Parts: sequence; C-alpha cells; structure tokens
Amino acid sequence: MKWLCYSFCLLFALPALAQTSIDSAQLMKDVRTLSADKMEGRKTGTRGSRMAQFYILDRFKKIGISAYHDTYEYPFYFQEGDKKIMGTNLYGYIPGKLSTVIVISAHYDHLGNSKTNGADTVFNGADDNASGIGGLLAIAAYFKKHPPRYTLIFAAFDGEEEGLQGAKAFVAQPPVPVTQMRQNINMDMIAHNDKNELYVCGTQQFPDLKKYTDEVAARSSVKLIAGHDKPESGADDWTKQSDQYEFFKQKIPFLYFGVEDHPDYHRVTDEYSRINHSFYYRAVQAVLEVVKKLDSDMPENKYSGARTM
Repeated sequence: MKWLCYSFCLLFALPALAQTSIDSAQLMKDVRTLSADKMEGRKTGTRGSRMAQFYILDRFKKIGISAYHDTYEYPFYFQEGDKKIMGTNLYGYIPGKLSTVIVISAHYDHLGNSKTNGADTVFNGADDNASGIGGLLAIAAYFKKHPPRYTLIFAAFDGEEEGLQGAKAFVAQPPVPVTQMRQNINMDMIAHNDKNELYVCGTQQFPDLKKYTDEVAARSSVKLIAGHDKPESGADDWTKQSDQYEFFKQKIPFLYFGVEDHPDYHRVTDEYSRINHSFYYRAVQAVLEVVKKLDSDMPENKYSGARTM
C-alpha cells in the first residue's frame, strides 16, 4: 500500500516538478528592481545605468557565472553626435563539455528620463528590456545547477537602444573566436502580451532550428510562434531590430524571442505593474526549454545554410 501511495504521489508530482526549474520570486524581483524609478531608465552612460550594472554584477556573482580575465565588465565607446559615450557590456560563462559556445543575450539599457512640464519622468523599461535580463539570469541559474554540453556565455548588452552598440562591440572583440560561436539566443521584450503569444524569429534564415522550437512549442503553455523573420515583410521582419542582428551579420545562427509591440512600448508606462506576470514566467520557461533542447541535441558544427536577407 505504501508503494502504491508513493507511486501515485510521484506520478502527480512530476508535472509540478517540471515547472520548478525557474525561481519565479527571483525572476520577478530581478525585473522589479531593474525597472524601479531609482534606476532612472538605465540610459547608456548614466548613473542609472551604473546602478543597473551593479545589480546585474551582484546577480552574476551569486549565481556563480565564471568571468573571463577576472572581470565581467567590458567598456566600449561610440559617438552620439559630438559626444563620445561609454557603454559597458557585462558577460561571463558557464563551462560545458564542449568549447563551442552558445551566446545567450539580452540588453539592459533603456531610454532614461524625459522632461514633462519641468518634472523628470522615468522610462522604466520593465518589458524593454528588464524582462530579457530577468530571463537571462534565470536561465543562467538553471544551467549552473545543471551543467551544459555547450559552453554558455551570458551577455548583458549595453547600448542596444543606441543602435545595437553593445552587440557590435561584443562581436568586434569577442571573448572567444567568432568561429567558436554555434548559436545566439537573444531575448528582448518577453513579459507583456495579452494573447499568450511569444514569437521566435530566426527559423526562416536557419530552417534547421525550427525542429527544436516546434518540439518545445507543441508542449509549451505559451503560444510559441515562429515568425517575424521574412525579409519581404518590411518592418514586420525583426531580424535587424535587436542584438541578434550583429550575430547574424557574422553568420552565427540566432533565435530571437520577443512579443509584438504593445501600447507601453517605449513609453513611460512600461512599468513592472503592467507586465503579464504569469505569461512572463511561462515565456521564460519556454525559452529555457528551447535552450535545453539545443544544448542537448544540436550538432556541434555550425549550420552553414543560412538564407540571406
């Protein structure tokens, strides 16, 4: 009888266990903290950006992400009109059995403050893109406890809102040779959607990746939809619209996860209170499942059959 009870309880516990690979409380704390008013909108080169960096650096250390060259911080410079701006990429890695790398990325910068009737108004950027950073940290925490096959680089990029500046700097001076990078997984706006829809862009250019996303989509609790990657679709083609584009230009396969624009996009109303908390948790879970699938099943040799733009 005890054996039957144990088997019965275990059977019904398994689905719940499958959903415990992400710490939902920590996930929400990360987004809430990074999108708080005190971060001042996280604009590149500002005090608020530096505060966000301190928070992300602390989370990297607590998770146990390894550092290249004894640092997670990599400054870069770019021109904005007559000003020279310093941005800072933050990245480290979790070693795998293979030296070949999957780069998991999200940008942490946003738009800063605006002046309205003489008062400062903060562009908090909860969905854009504190949500991507929260997902990146959650995925890193998972793989720290479950060592990967591929070596995983976790890159928090700066300067995305300034023209993908952080991603450009990363591929220009990468921590490992570009030829060693097998895949980029980029997250940008994954927390705010009322239709339970999360898009994955990149399978048009790299059709061999679709079997992995389709398998996860078939059992995902969010609608994981392949799309927004057809060159003839104009502005609906997201290929160039976030940091994955710099990897694509280097012929590195990518998958970009994001939601369609919503009324709070690039507005001061993109606040923590406006994200869809349940959807966000499940969206991060879906991205994690794709990364796990790629890590376990994807062949080591870089896919070379990319369709051009």
